[in-house]
Amino acid sequence: MARYRQIYIEFWQDGFVLDLTPEEKYFYIYLMTNSKTTQCGIYELPKRIIETETGYNRETVEKLLQRFVEYGKIAYHEPTKEIMILNWIKYNWINSVKVLSLINKELNEVKNIEFIKLFIQNCKDYGYRIDTLSIPHLDEVEEKKQKPSNDGGSMPYQYPMDSPSIDLGEERELEREREEEREEEQEREQEVVQEVIQFWDDNGFGYNNIEGKTQLLSWLDDSQFPKPKEMILKAMNIACSSNKRYLKYVEGILRNWENESLLTVSEVEQREVSRRNGQPKKMNYNPTKDRF
Repeated sequence: MARYRQIYIEFWQDGFVLDLTPEEKYFYIYLMTNSKTTQCGIYELPKRIIETETGYNRETVEKLLQRFVEYGKIAYHEPTKEIMILNWIKYNWINSVKVLSLINKELNEVKNIEFIKLFIQNCKDYGYRIDTLSIPHLDEVEEKKQKPSNDGGSMPYQYPMDSPSIDLGEERELEREREEEREEEQEREQEVVQEVIQFWDDNGFGYNNIEGKTQLLSWLDDSQFPKPKEMILKAMNIACSSNKRYLKYVEGILRNWENESLLTVSEVEQREVSRRNGQPKKMNYNPTKDRF
């Protein structure tokens, strides 16, 4: 499955980036776009992987990692091989139910508790809502890690004695398959989000309009009438054709389709054909002057 990472074109004019060496610029982009990156900006990245993907030797990798730690751009935890891009969420936060669900899963897989604490603090500093995230109480996690077992280290048997026998190998295989299915589904959802954002950015709806993007993506997650990606792209295409590239116009189109119970692009196109063939009434998109 293809995945995408967004780099703002202002990256090259950033004062910090302008002062970097070509080697540092290459490495910084690598840290933000490599195959291990996540939506939350915290991911496991062993140095041997960095060597393989960048072509640098171990000495150069360690030198560059330390340099960006000193620059205050990343944190690296050697015991868990995890890296955190400190300002990642500032430029990559999307308040979508599906994206937040993905972030929630990623955070619960982070091994370094301090990184989770720092992520939560960054969200608070930027004013991002995190009440939908379900992260284990960090103090309890640390307490469990430090608290010795009462029975000399033995673990309690998790099944009652009269339960049927369980094939642990089969159970692990089923769990692995379920996990792969969940990951594939999350990647598909992320691709949908990225495709909508890419269309928005490429067609003049406002590259830096994060609020507008977030509002548009909420149509994918509507609890009563979620819209498929194709419907949203179709509405945006109509807005482009009418030279009305703003959120309210696109939402007006989507609401009209919702009111007419049009659920697919095919149904929309059939309705358009019917109207051209004998129903001259045009769809009223009811755009307003309010724009994001």
